[in-house]
Amino acid sequence: MTTADTSLDGAGVGAAAAAPTPVVVGHTEVLDVDEFGGRVERTELPGGLRVITELMPGVLSATVGIWVGVGSRDETPVLAGSSHFLEHLLFKGTRSRTALEIATAMDAVGGEMNAFTAKEHTCYYANVLASDLPLAVTLLGDLVTDALNTAPDLESERTVVLEEIAMRDDEPADAVHDLFAETLFGDTPLGRSVLGTVGSIESLTREDVDGWYRGRYAAPSIVVAAAGRVDHREVLELVRQAFGERLSGDTRPDPLRTGDDGVSTAPARRTGLIHRRTEQTHLLLGSVGMGRLDDARYAAAVLDAAVGGGMSSRLFQEIREKRGLVYSVGSALTHYAGTGVFSVYAGCAPKRVPEVLRLIRESLGEVAAHGITDDEVARGIGQLKGGLVLGLEDTGSRMSRLGKSELSYGEYLPVTEVLARLDAVGADAVRAVAADLFTRPTALAVVGPYRDKDLERLSA
Repeated sequence: MTTADTSLDGAGVGAAAAAPTPVVVGHTEVLDVDEFGGRVERTELPGGLRVITELMPGVLSATVGIWVGVGSRDETPVLAGSSHFLEHLLFKGTRSRTALEIATAMDAVGGEMNAFTAKEHTCYYANVLASDLPLAVTLLGDLVTDALNTAPDLESERTVVLEEIAMRDDEPADAVHDLFAETLFGDTPLGRSVLGTVGSIESLTREDVDGWYRGRYAAPSIVVAAAGRVDHREVLELVRQAFGERLSGDTRPDPLRTGDDGVSTAPARRTGLIHRRTEQTHLLLGSVGMGRLDDARYAAAVLDAAVGGGMSSRLFQEIREKRGLVYSVGSALTHYAGTGVFSVYAGCAPKRVPEVLRLIRESLGEVAAHGITDDEVARGIGQLKGGLVLGLEDTGSRMSRLGKSELSYGEYLPVTEVLARLDAVGADAVRAVAADLFTRPTALAVVGPYRDKDLERLSA
């Protein structure tokens, strides 16, 4: 997930000394320089591919990621799971490397290479010593631009994906999250699982998946992000060599989603149930939230931290500490383009579900009516600031922040700017968000030994 080098003398890092003189093309801008020598730079290459790097002088490794602006939100019901299926399939081989050769090359340098698919993007990443950065960029670039996606490979990987769906189904705490998305958003791209369904995966053909690859993996939708002991000019040259003209792209779609795919502001259904004989009942209660560009998202984050974000939060104190009804309880905010989710998760014995739900609703209702205290606001801000900074101590998290900022927001905010925006959040702003967010219609998803008739009572 990273790469590294030994010199920071301005001549480059990693393999820069042995590499040819970098050919820098495109428009480059410096986005941030910190007091410790860190530097964030961004270049848009001809064709629309964007490269963003962050130099971290104190490390000997680097992480590089190729972010593609395509995920399950782009899929039709017939193609459900295509983005995730493709993520698996690209590792099966390219015109120049077999799957074994790809794995062997990364293992030989002690690196890690992997990928993940989300609702709105897919990311392929490698973590290596900085001196092995050229290898990481070459391998990842090969996967993204030159995969074979053969019919035999598709058939073998189809079984793997079906096993992953079965593994999700066997884990109630995972299954309830997909059920909640379906309950909240219905039969829309955001309501469908990233994994797809057994039916959609069994029906996908080689033409379906390879067509998704050829049609969606275009330069304007791709961001290459690297963080660690990296030099921006060297990364640009490595990307230029790895991608060549294969992703030149003639069109330049807006890299930011509009969120106009028909998602409602109200839940599609009040309840969702998976009946299962489990020792614990797993539940999610929540509502449609705010999009990732909403001005109130910082106040919402502070609210979320105070209500269900830690051991001092209201939900944890009321439901676990005071009454011992659960092992796990907490809230979460998720932001997408144009919409989002606020949810509360809890796992408890089936007989305790009515009381746990009652306490969750009472806590949220109290905050909606009266807001949170100044002390809770201050504690929430401190929790978020500490979590942000401590979470950026490794090259992988820095790389992720770069990729998500460019792909999802179209801008990079220095950490100091984010901290300042959190410090600017006041109690009145948090109360206003609570009065809105916690009075919205809710959806309830339950996995456990309940029946439909029980759900009506629980949802009241």
